[in-house]
Amino acid sequence: MLSLCLAILCSVLVSVWLKLARRLALDVPQMVAWNYLAAGALVALVLHPSLEPLRRADAPRYTLLALAMLLPAIFLALGASVRHAGIVRSEVAQRLSLLLSLLAAFVLFGQAPTARMLAGLALGLVALLAMVWRGGRQARGEGVAAWLWPLVVFAGFGAIDILLKRVAAAGVPIAASLQAMFALSLPVALGFALIARQRGGARFTARSLAGGLLLGVINFANIYFYLRAHVVLAQNPAFVFATMNLGVVALGTLVGVIAFRERLGRLNALGVLFAATAIALLTLS
Repeated sequence: MLSLCLAILCSVLVSVWLKLARRLALDVPQMVAWNYLAAGALVALVLHPSLEPLRRADAPRYTLLALAMLLPAIFLALGASVRHAGIVRSEVAQRLSLLLSLLAAFVLFGQAPTARMLAGLALGLVALLAMVWRGGRQARGEGVAAWLWPLVVFAGFGAIDILLKRVAAAGVPIAASLQAMFALSLPVALGFALIARQRGGARFTARSLAGGLLLGVINFANIYFYLRAHVVLAQNPAFVFATMNLGVVALGTLVGVIAFRERLGRLNALGVLFAATAIALLTLS
C-alpha cells in the first residue's frame, strides 16, 4: 500500500513541478528533454532491463518510435495544460484518458462491453465536458487554452496507453520498453527544445537542466512505485488501478484548490465527482 501511495504522490508532484516551472524561471521544453536522461538512467540502474526482446525480428519498432515522438509532445502538452487550466483539470483529463483505452479495447482488441462499462464511458465523457467547460466571464478571461490543452492531454495519454498495449501484446517486458522509449525520446525532446529556443525561447541553462533531472527522478519514481504496487498487490490489480486513478484525482484536486488557489465552478466540481464515479465503474467492470 505504501508503494501505491508513493506512486499517487509522485504522479501529482509531476504536475506540481511543471506548475512551479515558470515561477522558478525554468524552461519546460528543456526540462522535458533532460527528464528523459534521468528517467532512462534510473531505468537502467534500478530495473536492469534485458534488451534482447527488442532485437527480435517481430519487435514493435514502429510502435516504439511513435511512442518516442508522442511522449515528449504530451509532456509539453501537460505542462501547457497545467499552466493554462490548472492541476485539477489536467489530472482529471489525464486519468479520464482510460476512456479511449477502453474504446480501443472494444474496437481493436475484441473485448465485449458490459452495461457497467458503457455507463462508465458515458459518465466519463460527461465528466470531461463538465471539467473543460468554461462559461461566461471565465471563458473570456482564460481563453481557448483553458479547455483546449486538457483535451489534448486527454487524447494524447489515451493514444499512449493504446500504443503501450500494443507493445505489451508483442511480448516486450515493461522495463525493456521503458528503456527504449526513454532513450528514443531524449533526442526528440532535445529537438523540441532547440526549436523552442530558435523561436525565441529561453537559452539552455544549468538551472533548467537541474529542474529537468529532478522531473525525471519524479517521473521514474511514479512509474517504479506503480509497478511495485502491482507486484505487491498482484492478486488485486483492479484495486491498484482504481486507487491510483482515484487517488491522483483526489490529491490533485486538493493540491490545486488549496495550494494554488485554483477556482472550480459548480459544473467543474461536479465534473470531478463524475470523473471519480466513472473511474470506479470502469475499474469494477
